[in-house]
Amino acid sequence: MQPPTDQQGPSGEGWINSVIRRMSVEQKVGQLLVTHVYGASADIADSRNVSEYGVATPAEVIAKYHLGGVCYFTWSGNIANPRQVAALSNGIQQASLDNGLGVPLLISTDQEQGTIVRVGSPATQFPGNMALGAGRDARATRDAAAITGRELAALGINQNYAPVADVNVNPANPVIGVRSYGADPRLVADLTVAQVRGYQRDAGIAATAKHFPGHGDTKVDSHTGIPEIKHTRKEWDRVDARPFRAAIEAGIDSIMTGHLVFPELDPSGDPATLSYPIMTGILRKELGFDGVVVTDSLGMKGVRDKYGDDRVVVLAIKAGVDMLLRPPRFDFAHQALLAAVRSGEISERRLDQSVARILRLKLERNIVRRPFVDVERAPSVVGTPASLARADAIAEASTTVLANAAGLLPLAPSGQRIFVTGAGAATETLAGELRTRGATATAFSTGTRPTDAAIAMALTQADASDFTIVLTQKAWDVEVTDPQARQQRLVTELLATGRPVVVVSVQDPYDFAFFPQARTCLVTYAPNAVAVRALARVMVGEVTPRGKLPVEIPGAPGTGVVLYPYGHGLSW
Repeated sequence: MQPPTDQQGPSGEGWINSVIRRMSVEQKVGQLLVTHVYGASADIADSRNVSEYGVATPAEVIAKYHLGGVCYFTWSGNIANPRQVAALSNGIQQASLDNGLGVPLLISTDQEQGTIVRVGSPATQFPGNMALGAGRDARATRDAAAITGRELAALGINQNYAPVADVNVNPANPVIGVRSYGADPRLVADLTVAQVRGYQRDAGIAATAKHFPGHGDTKVDSHTGIPEIKHTRKEWDRVDARPFRAAIEAGIDSIMTGHLVFPELDPSGDPATLSYPIMTGILRKELGFDGVVVTDSLGMKGVRDKYGDDRVVVLAIKAGVDMLLRPPRFDFAHQALLAAVRSGEISERRLDQSVARILRLKLERNIVRRPFVDVERAPSVVGTPASLARADAIAEASTTVLANAAGLLPLAPSGQRIFVTGAGAATETLAGELRTRGATATAFSTGTRPTDAAIAMALTQADASDFTIVLTQKAWDVEVTDPQARQQRLVTELLATGRPVVVVSVQDPYDFAFFPQARTCLVTYAPNAVAVRALARVMVGEVTPRGKLPVEIPGAPGTGVVLYPYGHGLSW
């Protein structure tokens, strides 16, 4: 089947309708399904495909299920280098086109930037959404999406599961946090729109706003439990809905559901993904969204607890969803969908509605006309000097100085004995940056759960140094990341020595609720190299800090104190 021509009309509805008429039920159901495949090449066998899908190669998985989409991950062996990813994309697109219908795949990934990245170096890295919120610059936010999107497009990835449009109003949110632009609905809406334009207008790939109807006020991670949002309808309209409304008005191609219960929007107790009142009543009818709705991963506990895996996929489609992301027990889910269509529980008219939306997206994103990418060109597009320089500048503008009462910053590193300790590989990255500027800098990573021995060693090395920089990463999260509050203990004991200490959160700014005694404090919002290099430039005075908090930092739980207000940020 040839792609549409100009004679068939600018919308290509004639092509869409003709393809749907030619499709079997199995092919239509396949279009609703997005899953991962294992391996770096479309035609090389991987035993993990056999275990999950009963066939050996990615191409065979696509052919067996007539898939509508494939989602790339590092852990599934899809991402090694630009040339390899581009070749994989071409191979699986060919497998899809071999169905004779001329229908290519949506190839997606989660390249949110910051803490959620699937395509690593040499692809350009950014410090993530909350850092962009701290930068308060819509142009920079759009540029970050445009650069990310162009690099994904060069790899054959035509849909990004970004931007996160959740408004993070709960400091104890374990799953969103720095993935959000911040706590102000207007800021989140403005930056969501900037990224929609960056992905779709500048880079030409599909953007996906998530997680509808809003995942920003929960203390439960939907990967491991069922979050419940207790906002009133009025609060939802004012807070959670605003970024999604703005994204829809900006022409967003796709919206991802959240696996969360929202009693004021649907009192049934069903998660939003399975809720007709939310997916159809609110998203489709009230907000007027007629693009593609894709679920969050259906392997998450938040959507699996109430119904069996065979019912979840059926109920999601009946609720108004179009694409089902990574259903567990995949063949079981596939057979359940087929049975629901054949029994009439899902009408063929309802099935055709979703298939038409999916085909329209593929057509409008030019995937139908141009399903393949230039494999040899991919390395020259990914991680260009200009893109890396823009990422550095954006990271610099986001770095936020909360306190400098001790007057340690900006520091003169030459000849100084500086000890960098705390969470993760960022310790060595920062120490290396300081060494290049003349410091005698040593690094000791204690991890996010430092042992007694590690804390004792850090205290010993701090005592032998001119001053110490300690990095924290989700030190506030004593339920999951740091159940014994060992990061908090490390920082508290270093501060108690009375020696000069700089405390840096390389992720959530909320860590500082537990260190009110810290007198020199900074936030990078991400632990990646681009953010840490920018931190070093700010700390030594090469760059003037300009970041402003996009959230407020409360004091310790139960105190009712605001330690640092929204918009706070020092400079020099």
